[in-house]
Amino acid sequence: MRQLALGVRLRADAVFESFAPGQNSEVVEALRAAQAAPIWLWGAHGSGKTHLLQAVCSSAGEMAAYFPLHRSLALPPEALAGFERTAVLCIDDVDAVAGDRAWEQALFRLFNEAAELRTRLIFAGRVAPRQAGWSLEDWRSRAAACVVYQLRELDDQGRIEALRLRAAQRGLQLPYETSEYLLKRMPRDLPSLLEILDALDDASLVAQRRLTIPFIRDALEKHAGTKS
Repeated sequence: MRQLALGVRLRADAVFESFAPGQNSEVVEALRAAQAAPIWLWGAHGSGKTHLLQAVCSSAGEMAAYFPLHRSLALPPEALAGFERTAVLCIDDVDAVAGDRAWEQALFRLFNEAAELRTRLIFAGRVAPRQAGWSLEDWRSRAAACVVYQLRELDDQGRIEALRLRAAQRGLQLPYETSEYLLKRMPRDLPSLLEILDALDDASLVAQRRLTIPFIRDALEKHAGTKS
């Protein structure tokens, strides 16, 4: 895995097996199928874009590179040079550079060179390629040529499944009623729910207690008390 100077690392939990697909099974299948056509994923914050890009890289191993543009804006656009030679290149937050002509030119060159080298390209952003405010028409046309998939947010059952998968990764058995309790009382966006679950797991290890509803209630009350 080629790493960036910014200290980017793949999350250990960002694998296909820990992704709750919900209505996104077609997207997951396309990513796992290693199709040659460039792919563009788009969706709201917390819909799983970064998880899936990193899952692709984790699956491809040393043949892949992950490049998050929102973390790379402090770098010159020339920082993209050379990444076209990886077998799989995942570029996250690509719409973060919309309107920056130098970065768009770098993406345009990368797209063309990757096509010649048969590098697999996967982009992710918050909007579809035709909706971003590009300033370079050549890059706009290349972006629009990608196979586009919208990531749908999970419903409540999907969120519960995502919590179960995260718990299983941490060696936990999360009772269904405990998941429901968290869903009813905590912020409903998935990143917040997973962060809360991780914190509760750490607290349960310290207290040597299972993640039951009474324990979670006590832990959350103590946390609220320390912040007041």
